[in-house]
Amino acid sequence: MESVRDVRQLPKAHLHLHFTGSMRAATLLELADKYGVHLPEALRGGEPPQLRATDERGWFRFQRLYDIARSCLRTPDDIHRLVRETAQEDVADGSGWLEIQVDPTSYAPRLGGLIPALEIILDAVHSASRETGLGIRVLVAANRMKHPLDARTLARLAVRYADRGVIGFGLSNDERRGFARDFDRAFAIARDGGLLAAPHGGELSGPSSVRDCLDDLHAGRVGHGVRAAEDPALLRRLAERGVTCEVCPASNVALGVYEKQEDVPLRTLFEAGVPMALGADDPLLFGSRLAAQYEIARRAHGFTDAELAELARQSVRGSRAPQADQERLLTGIDAWLAA
Repeated sequence: MESVRDVRQLPKAHLHLHFTGSMRAATLLELADKYGVHLPEALRGGEPPQLRATDERGWFRFQRLYDIARSCLRTPDDIHRLVRETAQEDVADGSGWLEIQVDPTSYAPRLGGLIPALEIILDAVHSASRETGLGIRVLVAANRMKHPLDARTLARLAVRYADRGVIGFGLSNDERRGFARDFDRAFAIARDGGLLAAPHGGELSGPSSVRDCLDDLHAGRVGHGVRAAEDPALLRRLAERGVTCEVCPASNVALGVYEKQEDVPLRTLFEAGVPMALGADDPLLFGSRLAAQYEIARRAHGFTDAELAELARQSVRGSRAPQADQERLLTGIDAWLAA
């Protein structure tokens, strides 16, 4: 019988994590008390809220909880605390590289404007990286519920800070609303500025959403992408192009995309040769962090330690980590497997 290694010791890269959603539940409670924010029971009950976002009402509830949590981040110290604690959690889970996604417009009103907000976030990232040794970079994400002109503004801002820690440009929120092509100009600005295109797709919508990310936004990575499993031709295309899908098993089930963990098509993507990077998405709302996603792959899908190591390699190769960091992590993965 194969020995079972501790997945927390497996070096890996974390490529799908949202900013507010990375907060510790205890930190949210403390900040809410500090600022007099009334938290609904779903955010203060000690257990992940019951969410199902496959209909508009369910997505609205999910977004409302996220917005309430975000309202508790009001000062630079709060931002620094969140990033520091997130880095600590990632290191404990074996992450050697983190790419965290944020829409700075959401924090700008309390942090002095759009540019100050992004600079505070980047300062927090640099401080947390120094303190923990974790490599951290930022993806600036536009909100597809807002006007495409807002996305262009964010894309220009992201490019401006490409030498300060911004490595990519994303598109988040409900992919069932609007069209990816409406944001093509914003993504062209980002790509022309050397940034990775990493929009969400193939979560709440089907394979066509993933194709739109590839055709209209020229995605180098796709946030989620699991619904590509429903289209064999699309799977081949992702595999041939080496487009990494940032798969988040816990959130897929929590949001009702799939009924149970065994239904998440990890095996389908893996065996089709589609590169994957397992991610925690929003631990605050879904109740599990990075290592737990690898445990899901092991427990619900029968991934061996050798296969888990390959998933970790794919996460590293799909990252924007410098070559030296990638080689260090890959060497660590081999050592974990050889132990």
